Order: sequence, then structure tokens, then C-alpha cells
Amino acid sequence: MTEPNPIGPRNLPAVVQPDESSSRVAQAILDFVSQIPDSKVHSHLDPEMEARRLANRAAQRAALTAGTLALPPGPLGWLTILPELVSIWKIQAQLVSDIAAAYGRHAELGREQMLWCLFRHTSAQAFRDLVVRLGDRLIFRRLSYGVIERIAKQIGLKVTQRALGEGLSRWMPVIGAIGVGGYAYYDTRQVAATTIAMLKSEIGMADDDTPAPSASQAIMRTH
Repeated sequence: MTEPNPIGPRNLPAVVQPDESSSRVAQAILDFVSQIPDSKVHSHLDPEMEARRLANRAAQRAALTAGTLALPPGPLGWLTILPELVSIWKIQAQLVSDIAAAYGRHAELGREQMLWCLFRHTSAQAFRDLVVRLGDRLIFRRLSYGVIERIAKQIGLKVTQRALGEGLSRWMPVIGAIGVGGYAYYDTRQVAATTIAMLKSEIGMADDDTPAPSASQAIMRTH
């Protein structure tokens, strides 16, 4: 008689069911972007060089943190997925804050900018029509809680799909830890790139109910 697959779907703990997990991730995102971390970084004469130095350091920390949390094998590994995400987001949010401070623009950070920097590369579709580029300006909608919640749910679904895919590797802890750590490094570098690009632009705000610019006005929408 064939033995059942030890890592088949029936053996996955309830904490990793997609609907429940994406809801928990979305709520964690909502809680997370409500505060902007302070920074001890001072305005820099060459902010882009300083930003890249900060990005390298943060990416290394993120890789180490993610890799360490991915070491527990089997079901214990699944239980570390959300704590791992939150730990990485903390590192990345501090990175966004520090890069903004290096550019002398920390005061311009709000929840919309933090959400954009942390998750634009994860789910660009979630930001469609909510962030628009007009020439050298990035126009952010000032979002209501309901819109923020909708975006968080879209991002949460994307993050959960990726995390569950990575989670299968947690049954091979050493190999899985290397892969998870490598992705955290890459992901943090993407956050830095989005932040630097944003800070090279002029940032504008519009009310949530302001009509989106017409196609002729929008030089480049998020894509």
C-alpha cells in the first residue's frame, strides 16, 4: 500500500489556508502602515549613494532575519511565515524612513507613500489609478480607510500566494532558509529602488474623490 504524501495538502495546518492567511496578512499591512518610523539619518550631500549604502545593509539584515525564521522544519516553519513577513516589513519600513531622511524629505512620508514604497513591486495592479505620474511629479491620492483596506487585501492575497509557495520549501529547512533569505534580500532592494525613484520625483497629493487625470494628462501610470 502506498504511503500518503507527508507534505500533501491534507497535512497543511489550518494557519496556512489561503483565505484566512491573506486576511491576516492584509490586517497586518493595515496595522503596519499606520505609523511612519522615526529616523536618525541626517540629510546627505549625496543622498543616492547613502541610500544605496542603507539598502545594502538593510537587505543583508532582511536576508539573515528571513533565513533564520525559515529554519524550523515542517509545521513549525509554517507558523513563522507571518512573523517573518512582519519582521521584514519593519526592516524595510525603517529603510524607507532612513532613505527619505537622507534626501531631507522625511516629513513628506505618509501612509500612502509608505504603502507604495513597500508594496508597489509586489502588486502594482493594486495601485492602479491611485498613484499617477505627471511628468516629474508623482501624484498620490489621499486614501480613505476603506480604500486602504481594499489595497491591503489585494496586496495580502499576492503576498500570501508567494509565502505559501515559499512555505513548501520549509520542509527542507536549510535549502528553504537559503531561498527565503535570498528572496528577502531581493525584495528589500526592490523597496529601496522604489523609494529612491519616488524621492527623485516631486510628490503631490490629491483628495481621494478627485477625478483621475485623463489619458492625455497622465504621462505614465503605474504599471
